Amino acid sequence: TMVVLKLRFLLVLFLTSIMGAAQYMMQDAALMNYIDRRFLALEKRLERCNQDILDYVEEFRDFSKMVLSRLAGLNNYKAEVKNEVENLLTRIERAQRDIDYFGSVTDSNTCIEVHEDLVKQQLFEEAEEQKKLKLMLNASCDHMLVGIKSLKIVKKTGDKHGSWMKDPGKKHTKIYLLNGSVNDVIFEFSNIMTFMESNHTLKARRVTLPFPWEGTGHIIYQGFLFYHKYGSLNEIIKFNIQKRNITDQMLLPGAGRIPAYQLSPSTKIDLAIDEQGLWAIHAEPETGGKIVITKINHVTMAVEHTWDTSCNSKDAEAAFMACNTLYVVYNSPSGGTSRIQCVYDVLGAVNTYEIPVLHFPKRQGSHSTIHYNPKEKQLFAWGDGSQIIYKLHTKQKV
Repeated sequence: TMVVLKLRFLLVLFLTSIMGAAQYMMQDAALMNYIDRRFLALEKRLERCNQDILDYVEEFRDFSKMVLSRLAGLNNYKAEVKNEVENLLTRIERAQRDIDYFGSVTDSNTCIEVHEDLVKQQLFEEAEEQKKLKLMLNASCDHMLVGIKSLKIVKKTGDKHGSWMKDPGKKHTKIYLLNGSVNDVIFEFSNIMTFMESNHTLKARRVTLPFPWEGTGHIIYQGFLFYHKYGSLNEIIKFNIQKRNITDQMLLPGAGRIPAYQLSPSTKIDLAIDEQGLWAIHAEPETGGKIVITKINHVTMAVEHTWDTSCNSKDAEAAFMACNTLYVVYNSPSGGTSRIQCVYDVLGAVNTYEIPVLHFPKRQGSHSTIHYNPKEKQLFAWGDGSQIIYKLHTKQKV
């Protein structure tokens, strides 16, 4: 009996210890399960947090791009507004002078005296303006064109319309070819002999523009190409040929609505270089199709002065500037002998009626471009796909 009691006691102790251990194991398992669930929840929250951060970073990048594009647009708009305001101020000054003059004309003696004072004031202002223009345009440039001596057809290549030139602002002998009235590739040749070779484009350096040009009125000066941007009304781009980037641009108020020359309809703005630098030639409907010339500062791309000329764009095919003077070239619509029969000197030293009609020699056809090179005193022309040089005969202005 004692043995049985002892066995029962030991069995109870054993069972009690086993049940206690099992209870502890169940508690440990529950705790581990709880901890595991908490870690999973934390991991999900961290993943969500990381995704939110990535989304915020992407949104911030998009926002930054939008802000930068808006700022670039504001800079362009600022330049446009500045040019428009400067041109508006110039026109207001001219209009105000005209209003003062016409408003003073009346029959009363008192008003006659005022009118005389206004005329004196206007004459004085015009004289001062002429002095400023002479200083700006370096009045020492005193030669005028009296004849076209000879022509040399250098090569025949490319489309009917195009432009070719040297850079009169540089010492090198490079030749530039810009083929077509809409294109975005410049061909640069080391010299005129390379250009004249039959496989000339293989030896040329190709420069691709960020935007194509419109018309054939572009010009190269001091390493920069100045051209009318295709698709724009009157935006002129200044492009660095060596660095291959745009350095500046401007809007030419009033230009771009009608062709500069009736017989060259693709050219709305014709840019020119003479001894004084950069000019723009265009026509406006308000002037009845008469040609307007604008002096542009080639460094700042700001308008310095504008002149309404008496030269008509009807039956005109091209024009060029030489020594402050505009020479307009006319032809027949079917093509014939080109001739200069309208001249406008911005300083008034030359009058159209003082010079005879100047005919281009030995050639029937038309020109899409005629550019004056002030360094070589020659004309670089493009006529029906031919690249031509005209030598000039000049004399001193009276």
